Amino acid sequence: MDPSKIIEMISGKMVDVDGVRALFLSGSHGNGKADEFSDIDFLLISETGPTDEIADAWKEAIRNTGEIILWWDLRTTRSLINVITEDWTRIDLNILKPEQLKHFSKHSLKPVFDHDNGYEGLPEKPPKPSPSPTRFKYQVEEFIKIVGLLYLVDGRKEYLNGVLGVFHLRNILVELLIEETAAPDRGGVLHLNRLITDEQKELLKSLPAPVPERDAIIEAHLAYAAAFLPRARKRAAVLEIEWPEAFETATWKKLEETLSIKKPY
Repeated sequence: MDPSKIIEMISGKMVDVDGVRALFLSGSHGNGKADEFSDIDFLLISETGPTDEIADAWKEAIRNTGEIILWWDLRTTRSLINVITEDWTRIDLNILKPEQLKHFSKHSLKPVFDHDNGYEGLPEKPPKPSPSPTRFKYQVEEFIKIVGLLYLVDGRKEYLNGVLGVFHLRNILVELLIEETAAPDRGGVLHLNRLITDEQKELLKSLPAPVPERDAIIEAHLAYAAAFLPRARKRAAVLEIEWPEAFETATWKKLEETLSIKKPY
């Protein structure tokens, strides 16, 4: 079903629900960057915030558009409902109280209905996000720790776990690449193509795929270390974060002693 028709049908069911003050499109439909693969993200403003009554009303509204095949109702995040319908339309809802609307901007939302005209009081654009030095330092230390665990992977012959380690390294590298570009309108991880540069894409494509064999696991860990650590060190300097020099030095010393591995950069 066409997204505009889905939005219209849901709006018609929710506009007169008791306590519901506004419904907005957020995500890519809210900022005008939606494509044929985009899910439909909604932000609902309720006088009482997320309640079972609001969730029940939302379920009935979604059922009006098609059979529900996946329903995650206020589980891990109290304000969030995730739905997939039979034609694999993905619909997410975030339910907030009126005073929480101030944390958004006009750039990120598109009104479906707005009984209190709260949209008009929002800033045009959100403030530029600030990097988190604490999180970045944790990511660097986590990366070094995973590389250091190579001696354990080899000692126990845990090469399947080594594959998981490479995936962790890749995720941390991708986060660094996204931070480097400071791309606006990031959206979710499924929009990676628009978040990183062509040079960064070529770097990711050049890295070896993890294979649960000794030499391949070692090669992959070293390749990711060579790709991440020099870039991360430069990023740390920009953020004025002290590099965990002693930790990295001790890690390469341990790997040289146990696996005859030297720092690859």
